[in-house]
Amino acid sequence: MTERIQRIPLSYSNNDSRGSALRLLLTLRPDWKDSQETIDFIRFTDGITNTLLKAVNKLPGLSSEEIDKDAILLRAYGRDTEVLIDREKETKAHLLLAEHDLAPSLLARFENGLLYKYIAGQVCTPEDFRRKPIWRAIARRMGEWHARLPISAISSEHGTANGSIDSHEQSSVDSKNGCSPLQRRNPDDFTPNMPVPNCWSTMQKWIWALPTATDADKDRQARLQNELEWLWKELGDTPGIDNRPLVFSHCDLLSGNVIIEPTKATSATPADSDCLSVSLIDYEYASPAPASFDLANHFAEWGGFDCDFSVLPTRANRRDFLSHYLESYNTHVHRETNAKDLDHLCAEVDRLRGLPGFYWGIWGLIQALISQIDFDYASYAEVRFGEFHAWRSEYDGSRKAKGEEMPLRERRWAQEE
Repeated sequence: MTERIQRIPLSYSNNDSRGSALRLLLTLRPDWKDSQETIDFIRFTDGITNTLLKAVNKLPGLSSEEIDKDAILLRAYGRDTEVLIDREKETKAHLLLAEHDLAPSLLARFENGLLYKYIAGQVCTPEDFRRKPIWRAIARRMGEWHARLPISAISSEHGTANGSIDSHEQSSVDSKNGCSPLQRRNPDDFTPNMPVPNCWSTMQKWIWALPTATDADKDRQARLQNELEWLWKELGDTPGIDNRPLVFSHCDLLSGNVIIEPTKATSATPADSDCLSVSLIDYEYASPAPASFDLANHFAEWGGFDCDFSVLPTRANRRDFLSHYLESYNTHVHRETNAKDLDHLCAEVDRLRGLPGFYWGIWGLIQALISQIDFDYASYAEVRFGEFHAWRSEYDGSRKAKGEEMPLRERRWAQEE
């Protein structure tokens, strides 16, 4: 599938942003060579991993809509992000989504990024997530993704080995290469008889990618490995809707990855109506995952990068969102709606609400080591791990047993209205 995409043997460089971007663009669009003086690059800053540029050719006589229609996005990967992201899987995901009219056309790959068509619209903010017409549009689009997209396009049939790992391996170090035995095993073996890679095997891969140079490093890796083993035993059998334990999930639905599509508002269809539609962009982390993980992960993003737990969706908000998600999902799979489905899905999302904190906590630890972007990944990781531990203390009853106050995030999650 990925072989049909044009490959440009050039790279983007932040040190020569316009020059390197222009060389890439003109390789893709040689017809723009005679109008280089009207080419402009607009830098977007919504993400904390990649460089994203919008390339436009402001030819005389064209309207802004016509210029945008021909615009191209250039996304350059962050340094060393291959340890976090499977670029081949990302490309396959993008191509599949484009085939289903759920993503812009992928135009080319270059040494450290992608070129693809620009999607007109307004980038969401965390505040937008809390507007009912917006969250309902996101719910409908997620339901369509989960219903229509085959996970076989980005995964193999299943893992091959028993996922159980002896605890004594977790802190031992191979003197020959300085890494734990865990780091030499295939992370896909963590989830036997499941399509791989998936969100679970991804977390395993990330844990094994953590450094083990010091005793503190080894202890941290061992603790995280123990947590992942426990999570898998507790949550790995999540049945999902319609007995689908894994669906094609975005896994990174933060505000910058949601585009509010343009609308032609009339008196019958005002801008704040349920006729709004959204597009989901950036598919770096798209992976087979429980639908409830993708949904819980999105709900966690209502607080933005600042992780403002006070604005997470209440029970009523989540139930409204999930009812629209289910309506969309069932429509696309031609399935009758069961009155118990909504209660079942709400319970599953509640059960997995702590998993995104663990997922992004590990991610943050790795980004703190490799990223050159000015963002405090280490502190972000600690906040996300705190989110996970707040959930776990409720899940296992340890917080109540100790007589401690319920953390803000859990109080907000339990709030009815």
